[in-house]
Amino acid sequence: MYKKLQDYIDNLKGRFDEISDERKQILNKISAYINHTEITGMKPKLLFVCTHNSRRSQLAQVWASVAAADRGMADRIPAFSGGTEVTAFYPAAVNTLKDIGFEIDHIPEGDEEPEIYQVYYDKNEQPLICFSKVYDDEANPKEEFAAIMTCSSADNDCPFIPGTTCRIPLRYEDPKISDGTNNQKQVYAERSDQIALEMVYLFSNVEKTPLTFS
Repeated sequence: MYKKLQDYIDNLKGRFDEISDERKQILNKISAYINHTEITGMKPKLLFVCTHNSRRSQLAQVWASVAAADRGMADRIPAFSGGTEVTAFYPAAVNTLKDIGFEIDHIPEGDEEPEIYQVYYDKNEQPLICFSKVYDDEANPKEEFAAIMTCSSADNDCPFIPGTTCRIPLRYEDPKISDGTNNQKQVYAERSDQIALEMVYLFSNVEKTPLTFS
């Protein structure tokens, strides 16, 4: 992993007391889903959902993937994201990740396609492919996954998501409220930091060796 990112993640590991007990209870449900799924011999999959798949769910997918990679679990526990409609991976969210230490390349596509980004966190690993998509896009899992709802709108607009093993609300305040203001950069950085902290905490509670029946 890039040193700047590794240093950042290592710092997060000393900040778990900043997470409220209420939030920890929700995060513990997700780690319990992962551990239980592996006990049954299945592969856990995390699908983060918000309305536009533009900010919160994208950041959650990236940070969950990196938190998993930090513990050597990237292949074991893949993360995905989607929305109820297609927009774009918002530039301010992309730039926030760049500022933290990710290397991000934009892949040119046709005018009608959502912009696609390659998000690198380790020179020896394949990049994450990030773009705005609906939750049932072909890039996302269709069965046996946890739907993690990162905004109330998506939670309300999607009363039923086919194929889910469980559905867990993990809501974040939308950094969109700062768009075009003088504190936009700070708000996006704070939201990314909150999500990163919680994803690192979540994966700290996942068993290092998968629990399976003998």
